[in-house]
Amino acid sequence: MSIFLQVAQLVEKGVEAQLIEREDTIYIRNQLLGLLNLKGFEEVTIVATEKSIPDLLEDIVSYAITEEVIEDVLDDKEILSAKLMDCFLSKPSEVNQTFYSKYEDSPEQATNYFYNLSKSSNYIQMNRIKKNIHYKTESPYGSLDITINLSKPEKDPEQLKRERAMKQKITYPKCLLCIENEGYVGRTGHPARSNHRIINVPLEGEDWFLQYSPYVYYNEHCILLCADHREMKINKGTFQRLTAFVEKFPHYFVGSNADLPIVGGSILSHDHYQGGHYTFAMTDAKEEFFFKINQFDDVDASIVNWPLSVIRLRAKDRNKLIDAATHILDKWRGYSDTKVEIQAFTDDTPHNTITPIARVRDGLFELDLVLRNNRTTEEHPLGIFHPHQDVHHIKKENIGLIEVMGLAVLPDRLKYELEEIRRFLLDNTNHVTDYHENWAQEIKEKYSTTVDPKSVDRILEDELGKKFTKVLEDSGVFKTNKEGRAAFEKFITALN
Repeated sequence: MSIFLQVAQLVEKGVEAQLIEREDTIYIRNQLLGLLNLKGFEEVTIVATEKSIPDLLEDIVSYAITEEVIEDVLDDKEILSAKLMDCFLSKPSEVNQTFYSKYEDSPEQATNYFYNLSKSSNYIQMNRIKKNIHYKTESPYGSLDITINLSKPEKDPEQLKRERAMKQKITYPKCLLCIENEGYVGRTGHPARSNHRIINVPLEGEDWFLQYSPYVYYNEHCILLCADHREMKINKGTFQRLTAFVEKFPHYFVGSNADLPIVGGSILSHDHYQGGHYTFAMTDAKEEFFFKINQFDDVDASIVNWPLSVIRLRAKDRNKLIDAATHILDKWRGYSDTKVEIQAFTDDTPHNTITPIARVRDGLFELDLVLRNNRTTEEHPLGIFHPHQDVHHIKKENIGLIEVMGLAVLPDRLKYELEEIRRFLLDNTNHVTDYHENWAQEIKEKYSTTVDPKSVDRILEDELGKKFTKVLEDSGVFKTNKEGRAAFEKFITALN
């Protein structure tokens, strides 16, 4: 297919997606031609195509490789693709103006606009996200989400060679979440962000910014990031900002990873939160029992039926909710109960923190406070309240905010390893990856009379869901058994 037709089709798709107006087409076309080192344009009849913007981008990038405009290296391809789509985008100030113009009609209209813009501009990598394996599975705690992450591209050998050869120490932007990423072209080892836009969302007198995750794990998976490059910290200010955000955007939830290693997220160097328009299993989890906290009569408090240890607070008054949450955080920071292996400090090293999640429900502010502890022992060197050895073949990484709420983000290796187990269950192979052998054998014995080609996929999905349930149960500081619930009630007593 002619490169000129592909360019024309991409411009036409930009009009259809409302990225540009019809009057912009010649200007945009010329910008694209310049990036491809094309000095002229051959008029073509635009043939309608079923290809999406990401599909056409792939075709055009392939042309650029063939014509030696760029090298066939991941970063070069990502940089060109982002530059091509940046031609279709307004400047950040104009995007912000449009966002807040729509916000005047409703917060939902504003986020719909920005989410669709982020998808249409290929900042959110929808073609890659479609590769993810995703399904729901039932558990004693509700319907859990299982995702096998296949969306992030693998680095090719040349890319890895380039990164190893890098000698300069570039510290701009300081990290992947810094506001300086907006419009950044990218370089070896740092992703292309030419088509990246962020929305200024002031919170409690500070500049914070809203963006979407390039690899969304759920509907409207957004990231709130602080304008300053500062470390993650859970404190009263966190609760103030989280509740301020859901007051502005009541159709979204927002939460923060914990601020300590092991129980925190993958980036603790930059203060940020994650949110979106999605209902997780934890959101729908029922309350086991309610209780009152002295001094906070206007705040309803409850323990949630969830494998991790969750205190749910509800109040009409946002400030009273914040004060109650701060009281719980302060008590938890210094709380120990050696009978259930909870120790607040080792010398001066803290172990207790909280993963908080905020939302508005039925006209009330709601905060879920998930109690976390990151202490390690010889028996559990990766963490006492962390996935234990028997589930490491499925998940051994940190249990962050998304997993806490009931969505498993599992490594891509499982796609191939589960297919191997599937064949093993159907007696089509004797070989299973060594760290799955015991699990595969247990499944085979359990379903020896019922497994067949029609049932095997569901069986594997259910068994993987049970493993993730165990991951969550391992991460709970107060277990859901009798002893754990008694210990939880002891902490509730300590609050008063």
